Amino acid sequence: MSFPKGFLWGGATAANQYEGGYLEGGKGLSTADVVTAGSHTTPRQITWRNPETGETGCTGIGFGAAMAFEKGAIPDVIDGAYYPSHVATDFYHHFKEDIALMKEMGFKTFRMSMNWARIFPNGEDETPNEEGLKFYDEVFDECAKYGIEPLVTLSHYETPLNLVHKYGGWQNRKCIDAFVKYSTTVMKHYKGKVKYWLTFNEINMMSMIPFFAGGCMQNDEQTKAQGAHNQFVASALTVKAAHEISDEIKVGQMLAYQPNYAMTCDPNDQVLVMERNHSTLWYSDVQTGGKYPNYKLKEYERKGIVLETEPEDFELLEKYSADFLSFSCYGSSTFTTHDSEAGSGNFVMGVKNPYLETNAWGWATDPHCLRLACNTLYDRYHKPLWIVENGIGWDDKKEADGSVHDTYRIDYLRANVKSMDDAINLDGVELMGYTMWGCIDLVSAGTGEMKKRYGFVYVDRDDKGNGTLERSRKDSFYWYKKCIASDGADLD
Repeated sequence: MSFPKGFLWGGATAANQYEGGYLEGGKGLSTADVVTAGSHTTPRQITWRNPETGETGCTGIGFGAAMAFEKGAIPDVIDGAYYPSHVATDFYHHFKEDIALMKEMGFKTFRMSMNWARIFPNGEDETPNEEGLKFYDEVFDECAKYGIEPLVTLSHYETPLNLVHKYGGWQNRKCIDAFVKYSTTVMKHYKGKVKYWLTFNEINMMSMIPFFAGGCMQNDEQTKAQGAHNQFVASALTVKAAHEISDEIKVGQMLAYQPNYAMTCDPNDQVLVMERNHSTLWYSDVQTGGKYPNYKLKEYERKGIVLETEPEDFELLEKYSADFLSFSCYGSSTFTTHDSEAGSGNFVMGVKNPYLETNAWGWATDPHCLRLACNTLYDRYHKPLWIVENGIGWDDKKEADGSVHDTYRIDYLRANVKSMDDAINLDGVELMGYTMWGCIDLVSAGTGEMKKRYGFVYVDRDDKGNGTLERSRKDSFYWYKKCIASDGADLD
């Protein structure tokens, strides 16, 4: 039993949580730059300014934000607020050191995102920012030096803020042309350096957090449906452009996915889980499968949702579907129609599963989640898969000698590598690679914290932005190094 030849082991990050340098090198503001820190008990906030009155404030990322925007406020950076993305863990100034650490672990691939506003500061500028292009050139050259294949997300919760102010974000079709210009520009510029691209990180987050997912300034069902459709069309046009640029370039979808369990054998619980699955899988039915599923069209009909479309939209979706399907999967969720103790996690995912252990943030560790996820998605789409996020956040403690004994992370990863092994060797799933989330400590997307750490490498920075940013290896660093060297065979 072994992983396939050429399996791409590595790690994953996102610019808004890792890169920093938020106004350096000519970069413009993005949506992430106006989001404050929170905690696992306090939600993150969007800061805003009212251009007419001068009033400033902050509000939650959901309906509260939409209400503030309706009163004339616009999301903006304000004095006195702390924004984790502005420095994050400073890949901008540490990329050579960090990529060397990835090489030491044996990475075959590195998933990162480009900050759109670093290339086009206003999202739709006439020409790209040369300093931004040069920065990523240097990053990709450093990867090439060590034989590390980049996997690049074009938009990872980072919509240029100007597109939000001007158009209201992805609810407006104007964003399609802006994104396709951006994606085509960078795919041409980095031809020969980047083979694998993803369009929108966890595109299905449009249903839950439309401001994060697409800078949408409204939070109603019509807006979220239109925002998703516009991103689907932009993704299809990006696939089209990629195939015209080079046969070597592959463009994938990125889906937030998890297995869903029914708490009981009550048929009502089974129907509930089916509906929960539909609420996620319709996104991949469109972007990877190429068509809107009937169950989603019927839902739109019931809700009175009418999409603004062009005649060629649906032909584009079918003809230029994703080349592969990548997904995040951290665990599973359990649902019931009966009274039961609520679960937790970033979005209170269902009810507590008595068979699974959870961490301090409520995430359940499920040793079979990756095998189940891989089988569900591969059976449905028959396209190559790539697990691009999987990991566990923990309040790691650094010892006086600089060591971090994160045995809990090793235990979690051991179970997940075994689950992947089963999917490949027992079930025959075509799996391209695995990039563990937050391979070098970064800011948590869900809470904005630093203490919710994921990485193999500890970064000296706290929740208030204090620290030296010094890097140090955790015990899991050495475990993952052995795992990769043995192609998943040595999990001790």
